Amino acid sequence: MVPESTPESSTPESDTPTELAAPYGSGPVSPAAPIKRIRTHHLQAAKNNGTKFAMLTAYDQYAAQIFDEAGIEVLLIGDSAANNVLGYETSLPITLDEMIIFSRAVSSGAHRALIVADLPFGSYESSTAQAIDSSVRLMKEGLVHAVKMEGGAYYADTVRAMTAAGIPVMAHIGFTPQSEHALGGYRVQGRGEAAQPVIDDAVALAEAGAFCVLMEMVPADVAAAVDAAVAVPTIGIGAGKSTTGQVLVWQDMAGLRTGHIAKFVKQYADLRTVLSDAAKAYGDDVRNGAFPGPEHSF
Repeated sequence: MVPESTPESSTPESDTPTELAAPYGSGPVSPAAPIKRIRTHHLQAAKNNGTKFAMLTAYDQYAAQIFDEAGIEVLLIGDSAANNVLGYETSLPITLDEMIIFSRAVSSGAHRALIVADLPFGSYESSTAQAIDSSVRLMKEGLVHAVKMEGGAYYADTVRAMTAAGIPVMAHIGFTPQSEHALGGYRVQGRGEAAQPVIDDAVALAEAGAFCVLMEMVPADVAAAVDAAVAVPTIGIGAGKSTTGQVLVWQDMAGLRTGHIAKFVKQYADLRTVLSDAAKAYGDDVRNGAFPGPEHSF
């Protein structure tokens, strides 16, 4: 777990200073109070201390509120909303405008988690200026705290410019869904001789200023090598257990969808059955006249 906030140490070794109240508006009320908002430096502290944190996707206010209250440290508005909310086959069709709508919903529901939004396909590839403009929109209009961008060392200069502009960037390497057609489909990345390029990508992006590196569908030993090679925290999805954090799509985690389930998914509930049973019971009550009853009428 991410450590609770403590008074700032007087020793020079303290690399996670206590967040003080803002000089305007509302902010944390006491330096000794528990963490009011997870920040990037809290994730870095987890890496430094050898502890773990959890990340889940969220696309609406209710899921965001539930996961936030459950203590999930990072919420990701993934471009996976394309598959899991909008019904597209892949993540490619979702637009920046749609991502902003989902981001505002999640930002409205969560008050403690660090909120990160994906830069969707087509919103950053053309130029550094495009990447910055798209990220600024996600932060100003979507109210997120950071953005996630797919791609390897090729984007190091872009990440450097984004962080210089005040945009926290989470890098995403390994299998990058936006490049599924270029990669030949959903394939594990980094096997054999392809391992070193994955490590090199992580190092280049971390050195460029990415505050975290997410790895998807990478062999566990390669992910461990990446985690050892970079000073920043790492997040895995299908990348073994050596990473600082783990992420899952919430509909996978909660058992909402059916069909093929990826090997790296663990289902913690059968929400599809719960909702199906509730819908059937409601339909039965309407058809047999049990609902609405006198207690539901004015």
